[in-house]
Amino acid sequence: MSGTIDRAELVAEILADRPDDLLVVCGLGSSTYDVAGVEDHPHNFYLWGAMGQALSVGLGIAIAQPEKRVLVVTGDGEMLMGLGSFSTAASVAARNLSVLVLDNGHYSETGGQPTHTSGRTSLAGVAQACGFTNTGEITASPEFASAKENLLNAEGPSLIVAKVAIKKYGAIVEPQTRKGHYIASRFRMATTGEGEAGLG
Repeated sequence: MSGTIDRAELVAEILADRPDDLLVVCGLGSSTYDVAGVEDHPHNFYLWGAMGQALSVGLGIAIAQPEKRVLVVTGDGEMLMGLGSFSTAASVAARNLSVLVLDNGHYSETGGQPTHTSGRTSLAGVAQACGFTNTGEITASPEFASAKENLLNAEGPSLIVAKVAIKKYGAIVEPQTRKGHYIASRFRMATTGEGEAGLG
């Protein structure tokens, strides 16, 4: 079942007054556009087509950068393909890791087919059963503030599922490039001071 939350408004609220050391990993499609629409920040890591891998990548970064908060922003379809990463994140007790799932109950990138979250599957319930420290589900804008606090400040691993509306949004804001080597190099430089970014 889809919800009523405006996806772009929620992401903008979560990333407003963004902490300097917040690292954001985006799943494919809508979550990348929403995060880039707030700011194409060098601490954003866009996965584009790596469906099912957002949490795994975020977990790896959280382990490598234990002093920084890592926020994974992804959709329900992408998260359903990577359910095993819930168990791994909980097992290694990734205290600096948070996940925001933008859940509209559909595969938006492939034609709008319903996902299992439109039925009986609860991603928050799965994460809790796997051992996530904090889990929750929000359905309306008055809950944005508590969701932000949970995602950015609570000891993790944390997960918030936001029941977002199915709707067409305005013009898509894409990051500077889709080139993986540039995105990876820029992120590495911004987080560790290593590497060299280049669009060529």
